[in-house]
Amino acid sequence: MPQTVEALSLSLQNLLGDALAQSFVRLGELTLVVKSQHYKATMRTLRDDPDCRFEQLIDLCGMDYSGYGDGVWDGARFAVVAHLLSVTNNQRVRLRVFCPDDELPVVASVVDIWPSANWFEREAFDLYGIVFEGHPDLRRILTDYGFIGHPFRKDFPLSGNVEMRYDPTQQRVIYQPVSIEPREIVPRIVRDESYGAGR
Repeated sequence: MPQTVEALSLSLQNLLGDALAQSFVRLGELTLVVKSQHYKATMRTLRDDPDCRFEQLIDLCGMDYSGYGDGVWDGARFAVVAHLLSVTNNQRVRLRVFCPDDELPVVASVVDIWPSANWFEREAFDLYGIVFEGHPDLRRILTDYGFIGHPFRKDFPLSGNVEMRYDPTQQRVIYQPVSIEPREIVPRIVRDESYGAGR
């Protein structure tokens, strides 16, 4: 029988001790915030400890907290969030680790703990620029090989930095500066007062 979320929270706080920076329950889900230097050891404990048995890494993604909370956020900018599932104990947990350096965000890779983390970590590297130390093949996975920047960072321009197109005279794909004029996009709502009348 699965523990309640509160009971799971208490048992994980006792098990992980000083590795935890924070633990809270929101919307019926337990979130653990782990100190970056204890991230990999904590993940291994969550998988291997007989009371935990979080066998499956369901998801892993990057986060950019710049501008979070209408700009009142004063913590680290980048974080990695992982969702774990214990099929054995029918439990779920969310784990967050903040990268200690905003200029070069680095955390340990967990590919050797859960091989499914491979492409998740590559995606977070590609889109946020988070480096996963120890990853066996950390390279871009979604953007083009020559792509510059990380498009999910909040300071990345919406129109991008370059655009590519096929040039028929050169018979190849070329890169050029963005030709789109930056503009404010405000949705227009058209209301016709007589719409639906007379039916």
